[in-house]
Formats: sequence, C-alpha cells, structure tokens
Amino acid sequence: MDAPRRSDVLVLVPALNEQETVAAVVSSARACLDCDVLVINDGSSDRTAEEALSAGAMVIDHPFNLGVGAAIRTGLRVAAAQGRAFVIQLDADGQHEPAEARRLLDQVRDGSADLVVGSRFESGYRVSRLRGAMMSALSWVVSRRVGTPVDDTTSGFRAFGPAAISLFARYYPTVYLSDTVEALLLASDADLRVRVVPVKMHPRQGGEPSSKRLRSAVQLTRLWLVILMHPIRRAPIQRGLPHVA
Repeated sequence: MDAPRRSDVLVLVPALNEQETVAAVVSSARACLDCDVLVINDGSSDRTAEEALSAGAMVIDHPFNLGVGAAIRTGLRVAAAQGRAFVIQLDADGQHEPAEARRLLDQVRDGSADLVVGSRFESGYRVSRLRGAMMSALSWVVSRRVGTPVDDTTSGFRAFGPAAISLFARYYPTVYLSDTVEALLLASDADLRVRVVPVKMHPRQGGEPSSKRLRSAVQLTRLWLVILMHPIRRAPIQRGLPHVA
C-alpha cells in the first residue's frame, strides 16, 4: 500500500481464488495503462494474493469473502484516500482486455462522463438465450431510469471519474448484481453522466465463477425488487447527507 504513486489512475481488480489469471491481468494492466494496480483479495483460499504481489500489484486482503461490490467499495475508498482522479475496474479472470480500458478512461479524462460502462455485445459477445433475455429486460428498465441506453448493465468493466469516486467510496452497493445494476441507478440519482463504450471481452481465462446458478437466481430476484422499489426509496444522497464532491 506504500508503493510510489505513478499516475492519477488506479486499476481495481476484485479477486476471489483467481491464482491462475490474476498475475497476467495485473501485468497487462500495468503495461497497457502505466499505472498502479490494486488487487482486493476477497477472502481467497489459494495463492491469489501472492500471485498479484509477484506481478507488481498492491494487495488488500478481506479476511473472508464479502463479494465484488464490497471489494470495489474498498478499492474506491483507497482511491479517494490516495487522491486518485480516475479508477478502472477490471475482472481478475482475464475477461476484460486492459488495452481496451484506455477507451473508457478517455471518456472520464476529457470530462464527457463520470461513469463509463464497457459493453461486450457490439463486439459479438454471446450469452445463453435465457441469460440474454434477462439482460435485455434489465437493460430496458435501467436505460429508461438512467436516461441513456445501457445494453450491458451487469458489465464490471468500468471507468470512474472524480465525482463517481467521491459518491461510490461511500455508497457503492455491496450485494451481488446490485454492485453493477443498482450502481447505475444511484449514479443517475446523483446526476452523474453515464456513458457506454463498446469493448472486446474474452471468455473466463481460468478458475471457476464465484457465483453459482442458484445463488445467481436468488440475487436476480432480489435485484428486480430493488429496481422496482428504487423510485419510491430515497437514496442516501437525497436524505440530507453530503452531496457528491
């Protein structure tokens, strides 16, 4: 955590048992973006932390698995504390291409957006018919709420500008799926500018998905309840708490 700061960009990599791929992700991110990488080791039982450190990343260890959202909130708090202006989120399984991250980063650097989502679909990424139908439904609802087309609401390939870092360091959703979808709704509540950039994504390069089908189904049901209730809930930023910087 005391490594010299090389740039105003911090790459966040949440990781759970990703020893097979995390070093390659860290090395590629450092080479492509010339910036620091922080791996949030979310309760791994393998050598994820050691592999990340060997590739030159900073590492924070969660004592047990808290989920991707909690890992990203931890990372955003570090970014805010270190005064980083921009954050890139990458998966540890090799699905996200660090070279593509520059296209997301350009949008927050030039002030065009506060939060940028990398969309996998325009590059021909394929999902199952059932998953595709669920994602299309989410996209339709969320796009209407956010006021801009977001065709890949569950994408974890994102760039955060200063206003988004300030907001989400305090309020980033920590429940599975809410960390991507509900975050878009909160961004809209805070009048953040959301943009979508088409990117190339790969299949998982190793390891096993952290969320099983049954858990995903349960959390998807919860997510729909969150979305339906969101218009009548008052977000924290609307309850008199300090607004986004």
